[in-house]
Amino acid sequence: MIRERRAVVIGGGLAGVTTALRLADGGLETTLIEARPRLGGLAFSFRRSSPAGELTVDNGQHVYLRCCTAYRWFLDRINARELAPLQNRLDVPVLNADGGRLGRLRRTALPVPLHLAASLATYPHLSLAERASVGRAALALRRLDPADPALDGLDFATWLRRHGQSPRTVEALWDLVGVATLNARAEHASLGLAAMVFKTGLLSEPGAADIGWAQVPLGELHDTLARTALDKAAVRTLTAARARHIGPGPDGGWRVTADHGRGENVQLDADTVVVAVPQTAAPRLLPDGALRNPGRLQDIGTAPILNIHVIYDRKVLRRPFFAALGSPVQWVFDRTQTSGLAHAHGAAGSQYLALSQSAAHEEIDQPVAALRERYLPELRRLLPGTREATVRDFFVTRERTATFAPAPGVGRLRPSACTHAPGLYLAGAWTATGWPATMEGAVRSGLTAADRALARLGRPNHDASRETV
Repeated sequence: MIRERRAVVIGGGLAGVTTALRLADGGLETTLIEARPRLGGLAFSFRRSSPAGELTVDNGQHVYLRCCTAYRWFLDRINARELAPLQNRLDVPVLNADGGRLGRLRRTALPVPLHLAASLATYPHLSLAERASVGRAALALRRLDPADPALDGLDFATWLRRHGQSPRTVEALWDLVGVATLNARAEHASLGLAAMVFKTGLLSEPGAADIGWAQVPLGELHDTLARTALDKAAVRTLTAARARHIGPGPDGGWRVTADHGRGENVQLDADTVVVAVPQTAAPRLLPDGALRNPGRLQDIGTAPILNIHVIYDRKVLRRPFFAALGSPVQWVFDRTQTSGLAHAHGAAGSQYLALSQSAAHEEIDQPVAALRERYLPELRRLLPGTREATVRDFFVTRERTATFAPAPGVGRLRPSACTHAPGLYLAGAWTATGWPATMEGAVRSGLTAADRALARLGRPNHDASRETV
């Protein structure tokens, strides 16, 4: 009689859910453990009673690109692709607070790099000479190999200066994209990760940077639909269950001990264990010898993201989103439909804007009153319609450790999916995916960990969709 192979995945974020689905698809009896009462990790929703009505609030604005093939696989796997559509073609309105001038970054169907040439030629936030310098820098960037270890030790800003990029060019173009994708400004970002972002997103295929985002609350995708997919795959999902220990189990496998519910102790035996928790939490779970130097995980820094939520009594923005220059405001999204505000009782005509503020080290702990005093005047500068509008609600959400910090040298600290302990693996955006800390990176890490585990058990995955990831 052949014994059923079992797996335990610790962590119910995107990395953990992906891992569990992949292992179950490979025929393993899989259990997923998550300490929170919900799935989704740091891409989640919650309910809020607002003066404007009952809202479903995303903790932060998350987007993905057409080049994010792993996250697109995830959306397909949970039957959610139509709920998070992509733009037909990249089109980013860029509004300068100084003078209110609007520019656009958009592509054509021409081959790379000509697909952005027309947009760059008419981009009003740079001079003619600066636009020409961007073209030269982009060609130089295409020649870089993001996997080159030498690039990991350099910062992106130094490279940009060496290639003739002015401070205004960095602000109006390179940081406009880089801060949102890397969660760091150029001077604090590894050249290797920056090169990966720009080469993959802007310089690989014409449509690679087309933007997609959820048209429903993130919780509907990453919790509700993810649970449905897990259930259909026969994954046992334990939420509000905290893993405490990983130790030797019977038959040369592993035993995971967890607290579940009111002091209930759960012991799970498995051939495969995948630790898909933040890098700050992983060392306490990993048994001795699993990593050669587990202390290095603590050297992977973190970076915050601040989200500011403003509800006006009238429509003040007539496009789904825009990026800002000449202002502390970075990206602004219309969340009226997604949050349910459009259908809230007594909220007719109101509009809900969410400001996504990456690399927000200086503001992440500021009081709400101080943030209100800073950002409402900035919105009045950017959006004339706000000047006569009444603010019905203003609140903030903070993720102090939203991502790992993509600082120079971080590449050598990021571990691979495989540990030195047979049958024990790591997953998470902070592992060595080659990507920054994005939803794409998280899903990729889960696919990699699961595929390594299945290969070890003689069950390699033959899913054709994996070839594009």
